[in-house]
Amino acid sequence: MKYDFDQIINRKHTNSAKWDTDNRFDTLPMWVADMDFTTAEPIIKALEERARHGIFGYASIPDAYYEAEVHWWQRRHHFTIHKEWIEVSTGVIPSLSAIVQAFTEAGDQVLIQSPVYNYFNTSITNNGCHVVVNELKHNGDTYEIDFDDFEQKASHEKVKLFILCNPHNPVGRVWSRAELLRLAEICLRHNVVVVSDEIHRDLVYTDNHFIPFASMGEEFLMNSITCTAPSKTFNLAGLKTSNIISANEEFRKKVNRSLNVNEAIEPNVFGIEALIAAYNNGEEWLDQLLVYLAGNRDYIMSFIKGRLPDLRALLPEATYLIWIDCRSLGIPSTELSKKLLEEGQLRINEGLIYGDTGEGFIRINIACPRVLLHKGLERLEQVLKSIHSNLSGIIPVIHRGENHT
Repeated sequence: MKYDFDQIINRKHTNSAKWDTDNRFDTLPMWVADMDFTTAEPIIKALEERARHGIFGYASIPDAYYEAEVHWWQRRHHFTIHKEWIEVSTGVIPSLSAIVQAFTEAGDQVLIQSPVYNYFNTSITNNGCHVVVNELKHNGDTYEIDFDDFEQKASHEKVKLFILCNPHNPVGRVWSRAELLRLAEICLRHNVVVVSDEIHRDLVYTDNHFIPFASMGEEFLMNSITCTAPSKTFNLAGLKTSNIISANEEFRKKVNRSLNVNEAIEPNVFGIEALIAAYNNGEEWLDQLLVYLAGNRDYIMSFIKGRLPDLRALLPEATYLIWIDCRSLGIPSTELSKKLLEEGQLRINEGLIYGDTGEGFIRINIACPRVLLHKGLERLEQVLKSIHSNLSGIIPVIHRGENHT
């Protein structure tokens, strides 16, 4: 089957968080991480068949669900997991919250790498813990890990967990085996449990290779918990279905207890069917999606280089999220975001929400038909022209030093 990712689907008035939030404006939303593409046809058919049954009572999880997850890991990522390793959850963020509750006490610390997905902070602080930041180093065209700082932070007796984002949102890195091994060894040395958010694992571009954290060796497997979902891969976020995976039985008992306490373990009847259909029959769609996203990625990189020379976009190794350095404009992220919305009717994510190291950056979602991507970039261009024409020097300039990330 040939899928048409150029097709424009009207998502207005569908209770879409992405499209129905900014009703003040004729807004083009390129912010929250969901896609403007219909999902794979086998998933749609599976949901239609389930809907025709007409009864949507409490659901149990069939063996087919676990088998689909296990086979996907093996087939797509060459990593063997087992059914008993899997705990079902309603989402990766509820999963992270449950894990933080299970492994920490009030006042403990959790290590993250900034700039990073903002809900990591929320899951930590909402559970009475403190965020400890290992700042990623921005080296012009990419980000690297400051391992000396990471070890210094991980060695603190109050640090109980490290939440890894791999592939990384928002900077688009796919961490190498060497990088992951260094992180794993440091955490093992200091008795820090690794929680690996791998929700973007399937959205990796050619010439890059995703490595599951737990796949690197027995000792790292037993000191880790992995969070996944089909939501980013197949655009199923609204079905609230994800999995927590760990080979460590004691870890699973703690997580299961925490999930039950928070009543975050009931499966979604449609989510069950969607996951099975996606992982069993969705690869053709995904392979075509990745080609289209690569085209969008190349398009935005070319557009910025040719028409927006003040900006510097980082070429992502994974995800459909583009991290753009706007510091040369001398405008704080919050102000730039506001201008883009109010003057350009373009909604993006301001970099500051991903931590202080995100100041001066914006994040743009390119998972949309290319004509909409072009339209969004033209709106961005017009606002930047307006900024240049009105620039009076009263806006404080953000330093663009190598270490200001």
